[in-house]
Amino acid sequence: MVSMAAQDSQIRPYQGPKARFALPRNITALMLREMATTYGRSPGGYLWALIDPIGGIAVLTLVFTFFLRRPPLGDNFPLFYATGYLPFLLYNAVAQNLSQAILYSRPLLAYPRVTFLDALVVRFVLAFLTQVLAMYIVIAGIVAVFGLRPWVDPWAAGNALGMAAALGAGVGTLNCYLMTAFPAWARIWAIVTRPLFLISGAFFLYEGLPLPAREVLWFNPLIHVTAEMRAGFYPTYEAAFVSSSFVYLAALTALAAGLMLLRRHSRTMAAEG
Repeated sequence: MVSMAAQDSQIRPYQGPKARFALPRNITALMLREMATTYGRSPGGYLWALIDPIGGIAVLTLVFTFFLRRPPLGDNFPLFYATGYLPFLLYNAVAQNLSQAILYSRPLLAYPRVTFLDALVVRFVLAFLTQVLAMYIVIAGIVAVFGLRPWVDPWAAGNALGMAAALGAGVGTLNCYLMTAFPAWARIWAIVTRPLFLISGAFFLYEGLPLPAREVLWFNPLIHVTAEMRAGFYPTYEAAFVSSSFVYLAALTALAAGLMLLRRHSRTMAAEG
């Protein structure tokens, strides 16, 4: 009669060091690949992560300086726009990077040890760290150039970053399935979300809008993100309308739906490529 230990050894394959450390190795290798393909092949590389937000903030500052004597908060236009524009860029970068995870990693997904989750984690970490670093450099530059002494609430600013990252992860994961399974969805999504920047509070305050507009825009999660970030930099701004639970719930709902669909169809979609 075969002993229980022998049966167990037949059922469970040996999990040696290679199997145990496969996930960290996969993520490290994918991270290096993503960094090389995303930034290594374009002139300027990582500098584009700074040029984008600096250019956007400069344009907003120049345009609105002609129409307004002072920004809606404080007296520094670049800081006001940075606190609204940079969280939006963080969301957008995370969402875009995750939405293309399978499309860009199809050759690697053919290997059994590489999963769609590895690709998602790597692209999320790279996009998040890049945008947070760019945000820090841009805001520090504004503070240094204009000689500002901003008051910062770490909890509010950190919560805004968390909401932007979570929302980007949820939308990006769901779009990862939709854009891979239905290629036309990429163009539809681009058209539908084109006005998103204009209605997300990057250059205005939610409280300054008429009531009918506020009742509609409250359901835009990104306006909660930008308002929370500004509450972290302006002590007189309360942002009482912000609902973190609403934003995180929307993010987790999209993330759960995306993961469920990808788990069921990722291998098929990778093989079709």
